[in-house]
Amino acid sequence: MPKIKTRRSAAKRFKVTGTGEFKRAKAFKSHILEKKSPSRKRNLRKAGLVSKSDHERVTKMLPYA
Repeated sequence: MPKIKTRRSAAKRFKVTGTGEFKRAKAFKSHILEKKSPSRKRNLRKAGLVSKSDHERVTKMLPYA
């Protein structure tokens, strides 16, 4: 069988943690930042985790992760 191709768009967005979960960046941090509070913007900097319902979809996009 040939090797499975990785979806490059997903490879740039997700990183695997030691326990096998996927780290992701949080949304709503690119523009319209004036009306968002400093604490909210600070929390958006932190990494989030992919939810359990989406975990299988990300795994299929990253077969070797």
